[in-house]
Amino acid sequence: MKKLLLIAILTVGSLFAQVKSDVEVPYISYQIKMGKGFDAVQANCLMCHSFGYIINQGPQSRLFWDKKVDKMITHFKAPISKEDKVIVVNYLFKHYGNGKLK
Repeated sequence: MKKLLLIAILTVGSLFAQVKSDVEVPYISYQIKMGKGFDAVQANCLMCHSFGYIINQGPQSRLFWDKKVDKMITHFKAPISKEDKVIVVNYLFKHYGNGKLK
């Protein structure tokens, strides 16, 4: 019973936290590499997440990018057509790839 009361107090106590000054959210600018296929990336990928998600993957193989796009389609239901998938994977590999196929 005491544990439940302590958890309740700690949970409710955070609701009364206040900040007396302005809070600024940092802005992070990502260097986007323009090129053939960027329109497909912008239309299919950037509607759900920032470009930082792509850059933070680091240089990867073509297979990695292919599987990553498949994951977005299969698990996250990204509405990417088969034609756009090829374009997106080619763009990602060309601009954010490590030169390896696997």
